[in-house]
Amino acid sequence: MRFAAAAAPNISDWKLFVELEALGFDSAWVPDSQMIWSDTFAVLALIATHTSRLRIGTGLAIAPTRLAPVTAHAIASINQLAPGRTFLGIGSGHTAMRAMGFETMKGPAFRDYLRVVRALLQGEEVEYELNGERRPIQFLHPDQGYINTEQPVPIYVGADGPIALKAAGAYGDGRISAMDPTPDRMIESVGIAREGARAIGRPFPENFAPIAMVSACVLRAGEHKHNNPRVIEQVGATVVGVLHWWYEMYRAYGSDQMVPDLCRDEWNQYLKIVAGWNMPPDRVHQRLHLGHATFLVPEERKLVTPALIEAAGALVGEPDEIIEKLRVHEAAGLRELVLLPDYAQARAVFRDFSKEIISRY
Repeated sequence: MRFAAAAAPNISDWKLFVELEALGFDSAWVPDSQMIWSDTFAVLALIATHTSRLRIGTGLAIAPTRLAPVTAHAIASINQLAPGRTFLGIGSGHTAMRAMGFETMKGPAFRDYLRVVRALLQGEEVEYELNGERRPIQFLHPDQGYINTEQPVPIYVGADGPIALKAAGAYGDGRISAMDPTPDRMIESVGIAREGARAIGRPFPENFAPIAMVSACVLRAGEHKHNNPRVIEQVGATVVGVLHWWYEMYRAYGSDQMVPDLCRDEWNQYLKIVAGWNMPPDRVHQRLHLGHATFLVPEERKLVTPALIEAAGALVGEPDEIIEKLRVHEAAGLRELVLLPDYAQARAVFRDFSKEIISRY
């Protein structure tokens, strides 16, 4: 299993990602959210020119904010800087789109987006639709040093539902999501992806990679898990993202049935917090995702409870406990673990994980 790391991309602190190479991580995933962080491809270019071993890529690039040829061209440019160690993580845009008050890209459009990107990265001509018109397109100067389509760029698709999973099987090399609650769910997801490959007559990749993105805190011997300030600081900004997601679904569909019973208290408190903003509905999105995976908003700190940490799937435990859990998921097919800590705590989390987990795994 590969170990990877992600963190809020800060163009002023791009060396954070370079440090991962010395810590023994296999991959660096650079998130993409235009209203929140620095540009993912600018940060990737800096990482590419200052590393030699690290696999690097987007985690996840946002399909609705760029035309498919633009995304293909951008990652192929990074592949020219880091040939053979570049990958593309791609998603339909939960935070990036909702932070502007818009919906994510719909399933059929996302699937077609992946079709176009896949073909272009393979150096092929492909039919592309823009503004209701279709044209055949291809890169014109692939051999002039501007881009690299010679070395393959694996595509890892953000996918949970059946439409996205089938699209991942049809056009991707793996699927990334939060860690599945059970190994059986991961096996089931790969089966659905396999159906997507079969539907277009594509041989399902033997190395198709289930990938999980999680927050984590490695406890010291005898350190308590619950109500521990260090745990809250290292996973809090990522964990409360679950509340933001539930609220988006609640606002869109008028139901909170997705909220598990163990988190009802936290959910009800969060509803009171949102109501207290007294913001017009068309501006709530500007406040809702504040601090996303970057810093913990003070008023939300009290919501980072053991129940919410469990619901968010954060890896919190002593080294043996975390290693045992990862072994179970790896046996079921997990191929890469991506750590996404709170930005302010990223270096501490990465150092702890390198020393206590990666070195012993």
